[in-house]
Amino acid sequence: VQLQASGGGLVQAGGSLRLSCEASGTVSSFTIMSWHRQAPGKQRELVAAIAADATFTYADSVKGRFTITGDTAKNTVHLQMNSLKPEDTAVYYCTAAISGAYYEGQGTLVTVSS
Repeated sequence: VQLQASGGGLVQAGGSLRLSCEASGTVSSFTIMSWHRQAPGKQRELVAAIAADATFTYADSVKGRFTITGDTAKNTVHLQMNSLKPEDTAVYYCTAAISGAYYEGQGTLVTVSS
């Protein structure tokens, strides 16, 4: 199983970005897909996660600004990020739990300028 993330980039504060991630190489649907991020000098943190039953969770720091959506048929997850702040700058990682195994993709860099 491979996870391919895309959509990172440079944006000004207040702007928006949409991250996408697709899990390929499996016929099984995800149980949970999520986004984590790691800023320079900081620990990795969970940003948002969505389960196959469409329940979701968000870090307090992104509630009301980020929206996670997922498609179990396509094994894709998207993270719509609005009202971005400089403190959202980080490498964002897509992860997935599929058939009892855990997978992580390469990160995509999000840079928010002030």
